Amino acid sequence: MKIREMRIYKALSEISKSISDATHDISEIAFYVVEIECMDGVIGQGYLLAFHYSPNGIEGALKDIKKFIESRDYSIFQTQDIQHDYEMESEYFGITGLQRWALAAVNIALWDAYARTLKQPIWRLLGCHTKKIPVYGSGGWISYSEKELVDEVVDYKRRGFQAVKIKVGSPEMSRDIERLTKVREAAGNELKIMMDANQGLDVPSAVKLANSVEHLNIHWFEEPVVNTDFEGYAAIRTKTRVSLAMGEREYNTVALRELIMRRALDLWQPDIIRLGGVEEWTRSAALADAFHIPVLPHYYKDYDVPLLATIRNPYGAESFDWIDGIIDNKMVIDNGYARPREGAGWGFNFLHQYLVKV
Repeated sequence: MKIREMRIYKALSEISKSISDATHDISEIAFYVVEIECMDGVIGQGYLLAFHYSPNGIEGALKDIKKFIESRDYSIFQTQDIQHDYEMESEYFGITGLQRWALAAVNIALWDAYARTLKQPIWRLLGCHTKKIPVYGSGGWISYSEKELVDEVVDYKRRGFQAVKIKVGSPEMSRDIERLTKVREAAGNELKIMMDANQGLDVPSAVKLANSVEHLNIHWFEEPVVNTDFEGYAAIRTKTRVSLAMGEREYNTVALRELIMRRALDLWQPDIIRLGGVEEWTRSAALADAFHIPVLPHYYKDYDVPLLATIRNPYGAESFDWIDGIIDNKMVIDNGYARPREGAGWGFNFLHQYLVKV
């Protein structure tokens, strides 16, 4: 189980295209993939979503941790030793940020390799329930025309999804209201609609928007304001009747604790990469559970669905199709629900014809 080598690759989604939300213009959908190979030849993979951002910074962080791991005598099951040692190594410049992302990608690859060595899915190793996990269709980008938006929602509904998420935070609020209205008209009353401002609003605007679309039965409102504005979240929750969701920007559980204390959060959205990997994801979920806050993770459904099967309060997972065309076993979603894959590890591999070595 000793680590022989770590390899770094970059991959581009087959359906990569420019998209925008309230705060970002995204020019491509790209990933970095980490491979950990053991002495006996077993290989584990982990990936992070990079878009077009900071390629030199990401690659540098991954190369730094590669050198760190290969210079030591770790086994693949020593995830906590590696986390502790690398946090100590990185303390001078801080472990929050890209160094945390790199550590998380390695952690995920280590868990994959460990479970493959044992020939078991990760969710079985951690203990699990057998409930199927609700999965919602994500997208609804602000850069979409009304036709593109409606077409995407109708396609999600055709494929059996029971919930969709739409981006808000347009320069003119009337456009957000009109887009959400068009989606409700096209989707009917049975489809759940959520909205996500990606921190692009201030408190008065978030309150006004939430109250303006209350008649559309918005299921929850994600990141209405900047993630550090804990009092703002409390104010929005007091002045509206919509459920609030956040967590994807967090590198620890500070925001979760602060929002719990203010009774300002309804759904916790951990990002497995920002938090640092499997153990940190599950620790944050345990804290949320202690205060009866359901867990609705950010983006990484191929990791989140298996992990949601190991906790008591899973609310659902977010679904994009971005990696489906470049892996060997895409997740099956049936009528808006998914179950963890049965294969060993995470149950899928990136296809090497799409990987460019870094």
